[in-house]
Amino acid sequence: MNSTTEVLPGVDLARFKALQRLAYDCAETVARELQPGVTEKQVAQKMKVWLLDHGVDDWFHQPFAWFGDRTAFRGFRGFNPRFFPSSRRLEENMPYILDCAPVQGGAVADIGYSGCLGHNPMLEQLMDDLAAHRELILRLIRQRQSMAEVSRAVDRLCVSQGVEPRHKAYPFSVLAHQVGPLDERSRRFSVARFGVRSVVWLSRAMAAGQRKGQSPLWSSGKRSDHAPMPGLWAVEPHLGFYGVGAKFEELLVITDSNAWWLDDDLPHVRRWKERQESRTELEPVLRLHDLTRASASKSRAARSSVA
Repeated sequence: MNSTTEVLPGVDLARFKALQRLAYDCAETVARELQPGVTEKQVAQKMKVWLLDHGVDDWFHQPFAWFGDRTAFRGFRGFNPRFFPSSRRLEENMPYILDCAPVQGGAVADIGYSGCLGHNPMLEQLMDDLAAHRELILRLIRQRQSMAEVSRAVDRLCVSQGVEPRHKAYPFSVLAHQVGPLDERSRRFSVARFGVRSVVWLSRAMAAGQRKGQSPLWSSGKRSDHAPMPGLWAVEPHLGFYGVGAKFEELLVITDSNAWWLDDDLPHVRRWKERQESRTELEPVLRLHDLTRASASKSRAARSSVA
């Protein structure tokens, strides 16, 4: 499914897609330049400058960066200043998450990018685990299950994977939130790192949704116990295991009859495809290795019986 098959009234999906790619370009560019000793505050500021230099004119929220065990949101909950970029310094083999939500020409993006300065096997496993969440969310929304039930299914998948659903640390324990076109005539300024235009838009969406028994804040709670709500949704499953956390965040398009991810050419999706291709290429070698081991085991057993 692509953005040309169905449309949302008043939403130019191409502009949202272009901005989402710009936000991921920012995260990848900054990630390539990370060095030991840099702080979360410095990285968040670098992302902000990069985005402003590339035409961003407002924010849903300004960039965040989390390093080390802060990626797992230990001790974070709700509206907590611990979410804000800190003086934590990046170290070798330390995981990190870069998160930004720029606005450009009324379009909104909200992305999350996980990585590591070096190698961290636990982070690699969590990033692999996230692939099943992306597939599950889309499949269940297409089946028209309630949004609360989809979120609960994500919770159950986390349990089966042996990880924690750390997105529950976000305000209102959301798995996702809705975004939409902003009025370009409104003033553009931020309070506590959040763009006022975006906060006003979300507040109005909450009021309108309440009248219909719906919510633009998607969680496992009762307020999301309704059919899939048409619109653009910034979906952010966030997995944690002890002191390591990983997430992706991207836009999901939901219509009255269908749903699709706005873009399938994003860093985490490319990573999964590359790893799947590598495993496919290695399968013949692994099968030969298993056959060789089995044959050797039988030979040893035969020699033992003769002896």
